Amino acid sequence: MKIVFMGTPEFSVPILEELNNKYEILLVISQPNRVKKKGVFIDTPVAKCAKELGLNLIQPEKINNDYELIKSVGADVLITAAYGQYVPTKILDLFKFKLNVHASLLPKRRGGAPIQRSLIEGDKVTGVSIMEMTKGLDQGCVYGVKEYVIDDNDNSTTLFSKLSIIGRDLLINIIEDIYNGKILGIKQDDNLATFSKNILPEEEKINIDDTSINIRNKVRGLAMEPGAYIEYNDIKLKVYEVSIIDYEGNEKPGTILSTKKGIKIKTLDGAISLDMVLYPGKKITSGKDFSNGQKLFKDGDII
Repeated sequence: MKIVFMGTPEFSVPILEELNNKYEILLVISQPNRVKKKGVFIDTPVAKCAKELGLNLIQPEKINNDYELIKSVGADVLITAAYGQYVPTKILDLFKFKLNVHASLLPKRRGGAPIQRSLIEGDKVTGVSIMEMTKGLDQGCVYGVKEYVIDDNDNSTTLFSKLSIIGRDLLINIIEDIYNGKILGIKQDDNLATFSKNILPEEEKINIDDTSINIRNKVRGLAMEPGAYIEYNDIKLKVYEVSIIDYEGNEKPGTILSTKKGIKIKTLDGAISLDMVLYPGKKITSGKDFSNGQKLFKDGDII
């Protein structure tokens, strides 16, 4: 089994590492480096891992431009995990097997943000599917699935990490049987399909007129990256963690109920406290520490 691996974020790294322990990785493909630190582009997590493992690496802007190179390596298996770029059919056709580690229980939550939206929309159960890559978006047959019951304290960061390990183990457990024809895969029922599109920038803003549970779910779904935020007086306060408070007052949603020992805000059906925040230009801090000396909110303000 000779493998080309495609992936970009931290989610992909444990999968690449374990595949490299057991099989021959001929080529790693990751997205171009786009994040700068001190004016210098830093490697994607997969690019960094590939370099540390001494693997051949390319990071094309458009994967189609490297068709001949990918063809020349002679791999018979393509494995993708959160690569983040459309892979054209002519590249898929280079491989006998093309497998994707997808972080949902297909056909539910096809698309680019299944983890974030499972939290935002209040799912109780999620998981990982090993599926065949096809031209259609996450429509290929499914070779194996593993469920995960979402913990109430999970956010998108913890869930990415947990599902990465689940996906790694599931793939390693069944890849030989897929390769040897013992697992043929099950066709998805398109009638049961749901979609989880990528998060848009405007979705990161917290609607304080919403219910407490919906606000908390949004914060969980976007923490720690990119982070939900409250906008007030032209300041975007990132909010990474909130707690729901039982409260029956009739103040308008968005009213600052208290700024002592934390920031407490009225919602549509109760109240929340801001438990972990980031003020622009500062470090992430607890809501309690932020409330000491902050000048953004005053008791009775309506945001």
